[in-house]
Amino acid sequence: MDHNMIALLMFSTMLLMMVTGQRVFGAIGFVAVVAALALWGQGGSAMGFSAVMKLMKWTPLLTLPMFVFMGYVMSESRLADDLYRMFHVWFGPVPGGLAIGTILLMVMISVMNGLSVAGMAIGATIALPELMRRGYDKLMISGVIQAGSSLGILIPPSVVLVLFSLIARQPVSELWLAGAVPGLLMATLFILYILVRTKLNPALAPPMPPEELAAVTRAEKFRLLRAGLLPVFIFVAMMVPFLNGWASLTEASVIGALAAVAAAVVKRRFTRQVFEVATRQTLAITVMFMLIITAALSFGAVFDGLGAGRAINDFFLNSLGLAPWQVLVLMQASFLVMGMFLDDTAMLVIVAPVYVSLAKTLGFDLVWYGVLYTITCQIAYLTPPFGYNLFLMKAMAPPEFTLPVIYRSVFPFVLVMIATLILVMVFPQIALWLPQTVLGR
Repeated sequence: MDHNMIALLMFSTMLLMMVTGQRVFGAIGFVAVVAALALWGQGGSAMGFSAVMKLMKWTPLLTLPMFVFMGYVMSESRLADDLYRMFHVWFGPVPGGLAIGTILLMVMISVMNGLSVAGMAIGATIALPELMRRGYDKLMISGVIQAGSSLGILIPPSVVLVLFSLIARQPVSELWLAGAVPGLLMATLFILYILVRTKLNPALAPPMPPEELAAVTRAEKFRLLRAGLLPVFIFVAMMVPFLNGWASLTEASVIGALAAVAAAVVKRRFTRQVFEVATRQTLAITVMFMLIITAALSFGAVFDGLGAGRAINDFFLNSLGLAPWQVLVLMQASFLVMGMFLDDTAMLVIVAPVYVSLAKTLGFDLVWYGVLYTITCQIAYLTPPFGYNLFLMKAMAPPEFTLPVIYRSVFPFVLVMIATLILVMVFPQIALWLPQTVLGR
């Protein structure tokens, strides 16, 4: 059988297994092992072992458990409660003010955690009950929480960008800085959408009643405003040593985790239960990531051994004769389609090495391309049928948030994300200005 047909068979088999409900790492690993043994016999059995050894040498992966632990400490110790109350009070008079406050809360959580799962946990436990009590529309609630939590994989310290840096061999500091402005731009566009939507239909998100607003004193407003200093403290404690070269990426992630613990201790909320839940969840998520990456590395080794990467390059550049920008658009479109079925980590380790090589061949900046990839991952988190945040929302929300409601709620926010992706593609300086300014890149 032709090698290109084997590669196509591998990829289609993996997708079919995922559609039937198999675990991501199981589907990827099974296809990789069977293909390796079928193609190279007993020698193919070494690929899994090589993948594990390669994974163990990726020291930046040590940041993963630190960032996850940081997010769960924030969530379980309910350090975000005062922060959310602050946004509630300050934006309450505005139509859709609590939804805007939820987006801003997610931005704050994102600078303390590199994954969307912590944002989802905080949004579902703190924001969702309050939004429902205020009479917000279910579609608005679901869309705001899911879209806002996805900002965690773009705004630094993003774990997805850490993984991309390993694949593309690009500095994490540049990728983090490159993701900051597009992340804030996307959050701003979310807020603009909420403002326009609630202006057209105020019943979707009623403002705080005047009598309740009058009951909040000026002193209370400024007391709550100080709650906003907490995430700033954690972010500065982590990023300043890293960006100044005083600490490595791994060391900076440890500083961030310790800063989150210190904040919980100061607030007298760091209990044994908080520590146990945060540790258990950190272990579960870290092991899940490690299994997926190990399986995906094995799959990628077989895929690359078949020459699939070179075949894709030749197909785009020679067979189709496309211009570089046309190839880039096709790459992003294919990521969006794959994101409906694949985990973002699986996409990164399986497909990204091929596309990174292609982007480099076409002369595109890999830091900029890393931001494009990460925005595409955000969109994939929200796109049916297998968007990661869709199922998290279903698991955490009350029964009245059915899957049809959850699916419909993300549609306008996905359009906003696509608009952000197009803006960053057309104007690369949106992503590249900050690393150029700060690092003199």
